[in-house]
Amino acid sequence: MATTICSASSGSLAWKMSKRLLSAALALLLAFGTGCKRHVPTAAPGQTGAYVPPSGPPPAEIWKEFSGEKALAHVKAQCDLGPRPSGSAELEKARALITAELTRNGWNVERQTFTDTTPRGPVTFVNLIARYGGSKKTQQTVVCSHYDTKIFDTIQFVGASDGASSTGALMELARVLSLDPALAQRVELVFFDGEEAVVQYRQTNGVLTDGLYGSRHYAKDLATTGRAKQLRSGVLWDMIGNSRLNITLSPDSPAPLMQEIFAAADALRLRPIFSLSERTILDDHSPLNEAGIPTIDLIGFDYPYWHTADDTFDKLSAQSLQSVGAITLHWLKTTAGQPAKKYVGQ
Repeated sequence: MATTICSASSGSLAWKMSKRLLSAALALLLAFGTGCKRHVPTAAPGQTGAYVPPSGPPPAEIWKEFSGEKALAHVKAQCDLGPRPSGSAELEKARALITAELTRNGWNVERQTFTDTTPRGPVTFVNLIARYGGSKKTQQTVVCSHYDTKIFDTIQFVGASDGASSTGALMELARVLSLDPALAQRVELVFFDGEEAVVQYRQTNGVLTDGLYGSRHYAKDLATTGRAKQLRSGVLWDMIGNSRLNITLSPDSPAPLMQEIFAAADALRLRPIFSLSERTILDDHSPLNEAGIPTIDLIGFDYPYWHTADDTFDKLSAQSLQSVGAITLHWLKTTAGQPAKKYVGQ
């Protein structure tokens, strides 16, 4: 039920009115009084209820709406599930958390399920693809993350930064983008399964045969369906939660896209968190670039706890998540969200 709040002063002669007339006047004021504002409540986090689109204009500086604290809460919920390797019951629970949060904020979530051969036998993977609105034809940009953790037989690996940090931040990005439906409809959010190699990244005859399962399948599907031509650019988040954040860009990053990300960082006075890696980084952005979608990898690869049992929640910072979220939103709103050319000259 909508709540109506009115502000009105009683007339100076109201005391002369009869009780009957006064009641009628008050009823009219409540129903039609000037200055009334109608507030339609939405479901609170953790509650069910139909999504209600925001009313009024979207935030002019939408990047200021991103909350590192809210993102960090989503990260903790992922970590609390424990290790989440592909094919596990824990990863299915992670999917449920992601799907519930995105649905609550108006996103339609598609499960892209497929089975692939791995060094440990066939594994069923599930990419989560989220779109705002009912169409698959309005999206121009992909923002993505992997949500699985690497499987280890000897350590308890919860992947706080490597998997959970970017996943939690992407869940918060979904909330913020929903405040600007026109912008949200131009963005496709993808949570990749199977980024981690089951054993180790390896190639056979120049073809990757272990690792990046989800992004490889997603990119192949884009090419098959022709949607690769629709998507102009992409941003991948990975390992962005380190309290001493250093985003290490791969030297083969698409140059125009890198310049635009740097411009967004400069505008927010966050340029110092970036550096250039000395070597090429293989990650979920690689299949997208190969499919003709210029994609940049925002990864905090300079992380001493990578693939160790010490990659735990206490190593993370809400500020790091907020920085990456704000930079990406600034870029989405001011550059990627505008009618633009297809990136060339990678």
